[in-house]
Amino acid sequence: MLLIKNGYVMDPESGWEGKADILVSDDGMISKISETIDENSIEGATKLDVIDADGLIVTAGLIDGHVHFRDPGQTYKEDIITGASAAAKGGYTSVIMMGNTIPHMDNPETLKYALEKGATTGIHTYVCGNVTMGMEGRELTDMPALIKAGAVLFTDDGKPVIEESLMKTACENAAGLNKVISLHEENPKYIKENGVNSGSAAESLGLTGSDRMAEISMVERDIRIAAETACALTIQHISTKEAVELIRQARKSGANIHAEATPHHFTLTDEVVKEHGTLAKMNPPLRKEDDRLAIIKGLQDGTIDMIATDHAPHSKEEKDRDFKDAPSGIIGLETAFSLGLRELVEPGYLTIRELLDRMSTATAKLYELPGGAVKEGAPADLMIFDKNEKWVVPDKFASKASNSPFIGETMPGVIKYTIASGKIVYKS
Repeated sequence: MLLIKNGYVMDPESGWEGKADILVSDDGMISKISETIDENSIEGATKLDVIDADGLIVTAGLIDGHVHFRDPGQTYKEDIITGASAAAKGGYTSVIMMGNTIPHMDNPETLKYALEKGATTGIHTYVCGNVTMGMEGRELTDMPALIKAGAVLFTDDGKPVIEESLMKTACENAAGLNKVISLHEENPKYIKENGVNSGSAAESLGLTGSDRMAEISMVERDIRIAAETACALTIQHISTKEAVELIRQARKSGANIHAEATPHHFTLTDEVVKEHGTLAKMNPPLRKEDDRLAIIKGLQDGTIDMIATDHAPHSKEEKDRDFKDAPSGIIGLETAFSLGLRELVEPGYLTIRELLDRMSTATAKLYELPGGAVKEGAPADLMIFDKNEKWVVPDKFASKASNSPFIGETMPGVIKYTIASGKIVYKS
């Protein structure tokens, strides 16, 4: 058993918060929450571990609906074990692994491999199934077979589904199976070189870059398809103010549209490419200040209901290439929560509870995952943190990779414990 004493408990699902003790049973569930629990009065405890959380916040473990662990196929960048370690260090108790692996997650065997390896990590690792075979946009996968193998959603993340009729059929199939399709919305006809926003940032590198219409055009199309098919869609890693507004209006009209924002898109603009080079190269690219503020507004009013890291590890050798030749993506699991505190909570855009909802509860609800709540009878998937303590982002991470533009920056919020299924999986 585990007893967490003297913490300030914050439940992002119900909104309740207050000083309380939490008792976790041997089966990994929260058995009691009370103003005080006397450890000497606990019955049936052969072994009782006690955490003194005085001065700390105890809340739901974070849930990331969008991570790349590169396993199988590119484990020199990351693997499921190191990716899960990075997640636990960042306060995450659950993650959903994307399917641009080698082989792709378009077959039950690859899903089974990832789930079996993930089961050894201590956190909850979930898998997606691909929308199309090989993510080539030509042939749909066998969605029922992938669901049977464990897929919790469908995505070709990394590539859009270009063929409209194929996308419509995929949405019809997913709607019939009550599953979400999560979409990478970048139309390649508007992209000369990926990873950098068209305009001054691209010009500084001698490039043309990625025009904002790459995202806008795909979001417009897929919102329409979702309305026609009654399919639930997640628009991934929003980067443009126009896409935010399209989603806002779609949600107001009753469409089952959801959206992710990444910490880098609500923190940075394309100007940092001039300073950080390939460490600020990502798809979709960083945009302008009014786009960043529109994303924050979307998080405020619920237009964007989830924060996802799009944790995308690459080797140093790959990121040291010329900008045009380097891969896109940055790691994010170990810095995401602190960036949320610094960029959203401290300026007053969100409360801590609202931040936790977007980093945990909303994702759990959409994808029908356990977690995202602190209540009796719920899984003991918890994060304990000090909101006042500061830390400096190091150049070495629990992740295998270190491709982050935030190295050396001072961050608020130190995670003291991550607890998954009642077991401590990270302690600082």
